[in-house]
Amino acid sequence: MNECIGSIKNRPSATVIKNRFIIMETNFGAISLLANIIINRFIVVPQSKSKNISMKVSNQVLIEDLTKRTKEHIAKAKGYLQLDIKKLNLKKTPEKWSLLECIEHLNRYGDFYIPEIKQRIQTGKKATETAMFKSGWLGNYFAESMLPKEKLNKMKTFKSMNPAGSQLGVEVLEKFIKQQEELLDLLEKAKTIDLAKTKTAISISKWIKLRLGDTFRVVIYHNYRHILQSDNAIK
Repeated sequence: MNECIGSIKNRPSATVIKNRFIIMETNFGAISLLANIIINRFIVVPQSKSKNISMKVSNQVLIEDLTKRTKEHIAKAKGYLQLDIKKLNLKKTPEKWSLLECIEHLNRYGDFYIPEIKQRIQTGKKATETAMFKSGWLGNYFAESMLPKEKLNKMKTFKSMNPAGSQLGVEVLEKFIKQQEELLDLLEKAKTIDLAKTKTAISISKWIKLRLGDTFRVVIYHNYRHILQSDNAIK
């Protein structure tokens, strides 16, 4: 009897079990995603016909571009604050996200990437302001895939990052603006950091590392993608 009671006490809680499943799903999703990228990049698409595997640009030019984009995103979010809450939560179909769901999705990624980038900058390798940044093939692939095509291309969303069905208010926009202001500060601090040698983890796997410059591109291009989706949600 005591053995039975002991075994029950030692069983993991429902929350622990749920978190384990989320980790398993995320790791499996990351491995599957990486495998698909390698197949598409190097096997299915001949090298001569594929997109550029990497890009090279000065740190200054890259940071100026990303800073400009981030300021535009802040301006957009401040404009959204002027809208009626009913419009902010409008869903064209049950499957589509509302404007606030789009922004909440970005906030969830910001919760991971902003502290991660901040930590890596604090311990990052120094570089001069005339330094050049060359992207990695994987980072460049992720960044380019975030930029929307002529018709917004669909991408799979991990459950933990899917805000569908959430009860959301204007605090979502306020948080997004705060995160973007933090991002501007990090871009400023990154001016003297080696954007290629300094690496960050990514949200889908602790085993995959991207160059800091690519991580900035992924986050900010991803923001742009869902700002466009937000605009479409209220048209």
